[in-house]
Amino acid sequence: MKKYREFLKTHWWKDVFFSEYKTDQRMKVQNPPLQKEYPESAALIDLIDPIHFTLGNVPLIELIRNRRSHRKFSDKPLSLEELSFLLWATQGVTKIVRNGAATQRTVPSGGSRHSFETYLAVFAIKGLEPGIYRYLALEHKLYLIRQEDDLAKKLGKACMKQNFVGQGAVTFIWTTIPYRTEWSYDKVSHKIIAQDAGHMCQNLYLAVGAIGAGTCAVGAYHQEQIDALIGVDGEDEFTVYIAPVGKLR
Repeated sequence: MKKYREFLKTHWWKDVFFSEYKTDQRMKVQNPPLQKEYPESAALIDLIDPIHFTLGNVPLIELIRNRRSHRKFSDKPLSLEELSFLLWATQGVTKIVRNGAATQRTVPSGGSRHSFETYLAVFAIKGLEPGIYRYLALEHKLYLIRQEDDLAKKLGKACMKQNFVGQGAVTFIWTTIPYRTEWSYDKVSHKIIAQDAGHMCQNLYLAVGAIGAGTCAVGAYHQEQIDALIGVDGEDEFTVYIAPVGKLR
């Protein structure tokens, strides 16, 4: 087992920072896009602008004190404002920096590389049809990828029969595009991506607590099945984290 621990160590930092290590960034290779492209024909869905949020005003100490994982949810839907708030809290863009090469967001990321894309399995959001959606963080908008028969059942199967993942109002499915981080950090990137996923999901925990909802981070899933369900290639982009969200009973 000990050999697997090496992933958590920092042996490679000295190579990346204190040598002539040739990362693509150092080689002046064009930085990767900040956001994955989307179809020109996609009908974009406006979300509530963060400056107009009317919710989330819960003391931080209360949210931290009450943070728990929840696997049972009520049938009550989330509002579009609540979903907008959760998306902004986990991947909201606050500023584009470095001449368009990086973003600052509501969560930290090593080198501001932000390798994640957010997909949603929507079950009960007011104003949205059930289906698989993608969040466009730069625009703060959604688009429907497709509607999927038996989505809850397929999601539960892909998550090793953890059927609660399809029993909330919405399930967050985060993918990573590793090259966004590899462009800067090469071998160190994959530890950074793992750390960044934790930052992001913790923001979800705090944000759901602020709207009277719950979540449970899920790391056990069938890689090929979940990637196929949301339509990513499993190589240059693949699922790294899942979290269902629903109002509490």
